[in-house]
Amino acid sequence: EDRYEFDIAHIFPHHHPFRYDLLHQFKKLNKGREVEPREYLDIPLTDPNDMARYENVVKEVQHHKTERGRLVYAQTPGFFEGHNGLFGLEGHLVNLALYPDDLHEIYRRLAEWDIQYANNLIDLGVDMIHISDDWGTQRGLMFSPKTWWELIYPYHKMVIDAVKKRGALVSLHSDGNIAQVLDGIVKLGYDVVHPYQESAGMDLVEFRDKYRGIFTVMGGLDVQETIGFGDYDRLKREILRVLELFADGGLIFCTTHMIQPHCSIDELVFAYDLVYQTVREMGK
Repeated sequence: EDRYEFDIAHIFPHHHPFRYDLLHQFKKLNKGREVEPREYLDIPLTDPNDMARYENVVKEVQHHKTERGRLVYAQTPGFFEGHNGLFGLEGHLVNLALYPDDLHEIYRRLAEWDIQYANNLIDLGVDMIHISDDWGTQRGLMFSPKTWWELIYPYHKMVIDAVKKRGALVSLHSDGNIAQVLDGIVKLGYDVVHPYQESAGMDLVEFRDKYRGIFTVMGGLDVQETIGFGDYDRLKREILRVLELFADGGLIFCTTHMIQPHCSIDELVFAYDLVYQTVREMGK
């Protein structure tokens, strides 16, 4: 991070809303029985005001923001992704169709937890709250746009409104193709969207022409198709293409997701050396 003079740091707080010890006991006791989602409301969430769980946030804000001058952002659980550990992905999709009233209650409870959590992070110096909520497949949403507007949108709005009230930035992580709800993302007021995944059909040229100035994309280096395959010529072409596309702004350049195990350190260094050199030449 120091070598490449990164401008932004992603903090992963050691805090999570769910009591996994109680969830494990609950699932063990109810094994073989169909459990309705509302039954999970009987399992209490963790205390978002347990400040001992924020110790690493304090240290990382000190290192990255105070000592290095970086913008710092911290991740919070979204409502669909955040509950997949409870229901399983397929079970959660079934619940969206069969138990929408239950999910409203469950999502609202997490939104209230997220708001207190976000307020604590902002108090500790975090600049941007990053909501991670995967909705997309390679071709489109995992559920209908109607479901998104009715069940997902209201709880993102609760959290975003609270964060904006504090004067902080807010960003979204959602892999895959989420083009069907981009106008909803704009309406929510997101400042940053990650990763805007080209390999899933999200078009950076379309973003530049239609949405730049409304929100910023964080991404540009696709881990699914571009980096990690040993094709240095293609890697160079793709990096230069994206950087030239946004030479006048609108992009926070980074990978679209975690670097995968098959990517060599040599290839990663090649990519970031190229980025580092290119953006400084562009800025002259």
